[in-house]
Amino acid sequence: MGYREKYEEWLERLPEDSKLLEELRGIKDNETEKEERFYKDLSFGTAGLRGKVGAGTNMMNIYTVGKATQGIADYITGYGKEAMDKGVVIAHDPRHFSREFSELAAGIFAANGIKVYSFPSLRPTPELAFMIRRLGTVSGINITASHNPKEYNGYKAYWDDGCQVSSSVAGGMTEKINAVDMWEGVKTSSYAEGLANGSIIELGPEYDREYLDKIESLAIHEGDELDLSIPLVYTPLNGCGSIPFRQMLNDRGFSNWTIVPEQENPDPDFTTVGYPNPEDPKAFRLSEEYGRKFGAELLMATDPDADRFAIEIRDSEGNYVPLNGNQTGYLLVNYVLEGHKTAGTLPEKGAMVKSIVTSTLSNIIANAYGVEMFETLTGFKNICGKIPYLHENGYKYLFGYEESVGYAACEDIRDKDGISAGMLVAEAAAYYRKQGKTLWDVLQDIYAKYGYFAEDEPNIILEGIAGSERIGRMMKTFRAELPKEIAGIKVEKVIDYINGYEDIPPQNAIRLFLENGSWFAVRPSGTEPKIKFYFYSKQDSREAALDVNARIKAAVLDIINAIE
Repeated sequence: MGYREKYEEWLERLPEDSKLLEELRGIKDNETEKEERFYKDLSFGTAGLRGKVGAGTNMMNIYTVGKATQGIADYITGYGKEAMDKGVVIAHDPRHFSREFSELAAGIFAANGIKVYSFPSLRPTPELAFMIRRLGTVSGINITASHNPKEYNGYKAYWDDGCQVSSSVAGGMTEKINAVDMWEGVKTSSYAEGLANGSIIELGPEYDREYLDKIESLAIHEGDELDLSIPLVYTPLNGCGSIPFRQMLNDRGFSNWTIVPEQENPDPDFTTVGYPNPEDPKAFRLSEEYGRKFGAELLMATDPDADRFAIEIRDSEGNYVPLNGNQTGYLLVNYVLEGHKTAGTLPEKGAMVKSIVTSTLSNIIANAYGVEMFETLTGFKNICGKIPYLHENGYKYLFGYEESVGYAACEDIRDKDGISAGMLVAEAAAYYRKQGKTLWDVLQDIYAKYGYFAEDEPNIILEGIAGSERIGRMMKTFRAELPKEIAGIKVEKVIDYINGYEDIPPQNAIRLFLENGSWFAVRPSGTEPKIKFYFYSKQDSREAALDVNARIKAAVLDIINAIE
């Protein structure tokens, strides 16, 4: 069935009072818009679903969410009554329709005889991940589009290990989802009915407390070792982090912090920030204003579902400097290892995990402490998915992260967690302040001790059908015509992950290593309409590393942008 036929089918099927019907009638003369909405079904993968909210098979709406949920319910029931009784835990973020989609999903699972645990209001993604293992559920669902713009929503799916679904589980779910008739094949019941008959159980505040207790148990230094009067600014960017992050700061005894008031409460339009991604320095505009008024040494932000975390720190001249995810990672890797060594708790077989596109400076730091740094594909289903292997081989998991401001400090929370990352960074800042140092000083010390690295992670956004096709051509052409040198520097080694590499499964990613020690990687995003690049260089000074990295980046982007 082509996109026009699908469009007509929706016009016939939708109820007369449906806002989705009104939306579709409004585009009756716009063939481009029809095609964008109906040229494919919104794809389900290891990241679940993600798309713009609206009418169409390629959009997030009650029909695409219902179809996906029924398919996952069918997948779970295929495992029998034990899996159905273990149930599913569901959470959601503050976005438009997040609560409605979460209640819809809960009602569908309940109608299929699957026990449901739900939160009465928005909760962070990492709390959802923690609750899967805490409650012993077979699966978990979070309605969120993470840090995407306000037009988007999404659907993250987890399995019983507390990680987002693996490729094999996602494949099984996809097969079931594809078999569901979205108009006639979805079993439903109301959320209120489920609460009344006990098939849906709402989780009380004691579970929030357990999540925070788990995070706070990660403390490395406490009490007199810390200067808890350090001035801090935090913004949840109008998302889920507000309540738990504030509670964590209070629990830990921080006495001199403030929250950005315009971004304290949920706002699905993200009015004061626009693009609610803490990786983007523009998201810190208001934080910087309050930081200057407040004299803050550290600015902290979590994204709308509070799994990502980013910071700005004061440099030697007092200016706020945004740190990229790699740099915050250096500080955390160094602090965790230094802390364990000081406390005498550094294990004999310590292990950390990072993604293949994350800076190798963290490998050098880990190795200096006798800790092994393992590499996985991008995504915390892979990073945290490494934990069982580590346990089986006698390793103690200490930390995991990737450059896209995601950090996993607790092995019982099998996903990136902005609340625990925030606690450790605030603790580190307070610890070093007690010693008369700032996080900026510590970062410079790390570079001086382990090597001056430069990091850059640009991306090219290409939306819609044409954008998706061009990204495909970019990867295909670049792979077929790999450069022998970049910016006059010889390419020494290429790792193409398309068919897997050593013990790393396949992914559409390529990594090139240059003879001067620099390297870069290219891959399409799995959740957003963009192609991503990762550039790393090491030189005798930070300035030299930045210069070399910039030249390599310019040369690579010239090659990529020339591909039409």
